[in-house]
Amino acid sequence: MTKTSSTLDMKLEVIVIPVSNVDRSKQFYGDLGWRLDADFIFDDGFRVIQFTPPGSGASIIFGTNVTAAAPGSARGLYLVVADIEAACKELLSRGVKVSEPFHGGGDVHTGADEPHLFGSVRLSGPDPERRSYLSLASFNDPDGNGWMLQEITTRLPGRVEGNTIFTSAAGLAAALRRAAIAHGEHEKRAGGHDANWPDWYAEYIVREQAAKPLPS
Repeated sequence: MTKTSSTLDMKLEVIVIPVSNVDRSKQFYGDLGWRLDADFIFDDGFRVIQFTPPGSGASIIFGTNVTAAAPGSARGLYLVVADIEAACKELLSRGVKVSEPFHGGGDVHTGADEPHLFGSVRLSGPDPERRSYLSLASFNDPDGNGWMLQEITTRLPGRVEGNTIFTSAAGLAAALRRAAIAHGEHEKRAGGHDANWPDWYAEYIVREQAAKPLPS
């Protein structure tokens, strides 16, 4: 008899952020435009606050007596965005000191840059070919907990399950713009207007999200 096994869902939903001043952190993350889900205060001094970034399936919590980690010790907290430049402008408009977009320059450390997924060196500007995953930016909260923005437009194979879903208008708009550019090239090759462009757009976007070969 062949044994079969199933994998239980294990959804990452909460990340604990160590902070020194709870009210200051609440103000900071609220000013980012993140959704305040909870602020529970108990008689024994325990307090927990939860925020969720727009479009995210995971949340952060911080407070008093929720972690023994040193305030500001969290690093490498990645926020995925559809447009790195637009995300930086959004944060700047909210008063956040965010780095300019950068891309990795290899594993050799030649400066004071903090490590990131692609090494330590930061080269100015988004990835020259605007490849998915490779354009980054960074910012810190008041305690120094380190956040990274990462631009992802096309997922690696196996990273998307089920239907294509967009959690923000900006993400969908960016996908439509990429489809429009590709469809323009498609019409040039075909030699005329494609009356079935909605179907072509839909196929392009679904395949792009699932990292499958794109229509031509």
